Amino acid sequence: MPINISSKDNERVKYTKSLLKSKNRQKESKYIIEGYRILTLAIECNADLDYVFINETFEDKDEHNEFLKVLEENNIKIFKTTNKIFKELVDTENTQGILGVIKFKERKIEHNIENNDKFVLILDRIQDPGNMGTIIRTADAAGIDAIVALKGCVDIYNPKVIRSTMGSIFDMKIIHATQEECINELRNNNFKIVSSYLDTDNYYHKTNYDNKVALVIGNEANGVNDDLIKESDILVKIPIYGNAESLNAAISSAILMYEIKKYLG
Repeated sequence: MPINISSKDNERVKYTKSLLKSKNRQKESKYIIEGYRILTLAIECNADLDYVFINETFEDKDEHNEFLKVLEENNIKIFKTTNKIFKELVDTENTQGILGVIKFKERKIEHNIENNDKFVLILDRIQDPGNMGTIIRTADAAGIDAIVALKGCVDIYNPKVIRSTMGSIFDMKIIHATQEECINELRNNNFKIVSSYLDTDNYYHKTNYDNKVALVIGNEANGVNDDLIKESDILVKIPIYGNAESLNAAISSAILMYEIKKYLG
């Protein structure tokens, strides 16, 4: 049975609300997921679900009640609060009436690039939450082995990022690292660094890639930083047939990921 909480000054409410801020997510190694669908995916993917909040109307549907039984079978605490308080715990207007708090572990790059990994994605200062979430979701679909988020990227546990991943946040191995740590580890594992870059004559679909590739996708406004460009073994670009100056970072990453995946097999 859900535990009822009716006060906004309740410690559990205040703690959950604090996780809407990035600094608190990092400090506590926890983040919020919101919505019935993503909670079901969290259970299916064996995510480390700490506890759940529901609002007053969540139990109105039979399928929701069945899901609450699943949570109880997994010994996950359920707290029920008022619609008003619940809205203060989420960042969406049209809430589905359920949220979960997930525990995460910070991954170090030296322990998370494995010998059989062939395709790694490096993200350089991706700032837009929607782009970040879409890139993570696409990387999952394209069979990427790991994502390395360099310093300056948007917080991957930002609620907008989480929603945009559509559950792929639970499947992907996401690593935070400095640029130096990233390059050193990938070099030690015989990866070729491939960067998306406009000022090159190499088109992505006419390039020979090696058997282990680390693809770099750069900042939405400024592209890949100069130091990473210098470290790159291959620079590639996507042809622009119309008048647009460039492609959206998430779209570019999707095109390149699938081309390279096709090459790697």
